Amino acid sequence: FPFPRGVFETGPANEARELSQSLAAAPRPPEGRKRVAIAGAGLAGLSCAKYLADAGYEPLLLEGRDVLGGKVAAWQDEDGDWYETGLHIFFGAYPNMMRLFRELGIEDRLQWKTHSMIFAMASQGRPGEFSRFDFPDLPAPWNGLVAILRNNDMLTWPEKIRFGLGLLPAIVLGQSYVEQQDKLTVTEWMRKQNVPDRVNDEVFIAMAKALNFIDPDDLSMQVVLIALNRFLQEKDGSKMAFLDGAPPERLCKPIVRAVEAQGGEVRLNARIKDIDLAEDGSVAGFNLTSGERVEADLYVSAMPVDILKLLLPEPWQGMQFFSKMERLEGVPVINIHIWFDRKLTTVDHLLFSRSPLLSVYADMSTTCKEYYDPEKSMLELVFAPAQDWIGRSEEDIMEATMQELERLFPTEVKADGSLAQVRKYKIVKTPRSVYKTTPDLEPCRPTQKTPISNFFLAGDFTKQRYLASMEGAVYSGKLCANEIVQAAEGAAAPQAVAPEKVLA
Repeated sequence: FPFPRGVFETGPANEARELSQSLAAAPRPPEGRKRVAIAGAGLAGLSCAKYLADAGYEPLLLEGRDVLGGKVAAWQDEDGDWYETGLHIFFGAYPNMMRLFRELGIEDRLQWKTHSMIFAMASQGRPGEFSRFDFPDLPAPWNGLVAILRNNDMLTWPEKIRFGLGLLPAIVLGQSYVEQQDKLTVTEWMRKQNVPDRVNDEVFIAMAKALNFIDPDDLSMQVVLIALNRFLQEKDGSKMAFLDGAPPERLCKPIVRAVEAQGGEVRLNARIKDIDLAEDGSVAGFNLTSGERVEADLYVSAMPVDILKLLLPEPWQGMQFFSKMERLEGVPVINIHIWFDRKLTTVDHLLFSRSPLLSVYADMSTTCKEYYDPEKSMLELVFAPAQDWIGRSEEDIMEATMQELERLFPTEVKADGSLAQVRKYKIVKTPRSVYKTTPDLEPCRPTQKTPISNFFLAGDFTKQRYLASMEGAVYSGKLCANEIVQAAEGAAAPQAVAPEKVLA
């Protein structure tokens, strides 16, 4: 499907374009280019490096592993097949990500699907069937409303009406109301608004697991309302695309080339051992596990919050800015890849499984150009919530997954392997993925600017409105670059001089 050009015509898209232009036009320091050492080459670190390079800085990006991408990392097995950290979906409501693709000239690498949300019906006693929310070609919010009203498989008319009435405060009161709901879980909000439990069971269990890999009993309602807000306000906000190949190759490497073309540098296998401080408490350097010491004018942590907390220098740990992050922690998630000996009956789209153990899945041999195979399926599945499974063996995880697949594909897959045969599988465990968005965590999220004059933060856990997502990571890196530029401009601005007192 063609690139939905409407994604560049929204208010957030205009903000993304203006911020990019502002950074590219930033005044160059008169004393020459400043070097910025950035720890972590996930999307946040890559984005920060790219926009700092655009602004005339010299970024040095340090990645501890031998692969780019952080939470979008991927690897090739002995057969040359890719397996990924997660099943990554790009939404039309990702304005900074869409802007980044355009700036890199790689918009054609996004494979857009039909404007639909598709749910498996196996848990509702209809194995092998799907229920669709198809969005017509109408302006928002009418396309979303029509999609909901036309679907009669999952919700009854009375349930739709009560759900709509429950959402009215969010629609009428806007962002201030949405932010106030951070104190409630999805389940608590539903009951407070008198939304039927079946709406939660039919829709929001699947949605919560897709948004943050946890159940509605744990997820902050703010997360759901932010997503619904974007989907209802932007015509193409809920439209989905797959990347046409492995993220390190098809997205991360173009960012690296853009950084290097402007004099920046990216190093792999450069793991931070500790952060060395100067006498005044500012950063004096990053010490690497290799024994090397990296010095720069400015420093950025684009590491996951769990790693950052481990590396915080002792003098910083008592500072309220950093200590409030203690409640932030990554959520465990397991990504599973299964190569079958035949083609299964699937859909060219992301599918919400609505199973107790699986979140979303896709047949990557159909949805992704690089993984395309007309004769054999490769299912990629997100196993969530994973808290009780992250320490279990791969054999246990695979056994449970095959039992779920038997429910989803009853005529094609049997847990005992008597139908479609598993050629091979790969399981990627991430004990600490994106930060877990449970209620009342907004006050714990730090800004990109810290109390340390030469130290800044990037990462989806930092303050930005897209929370724990790829868009949140990219946007945080861009905001971090902007904070660095703004700090330099503030320091360079002439200081007002108080007039001398005239003695009588």
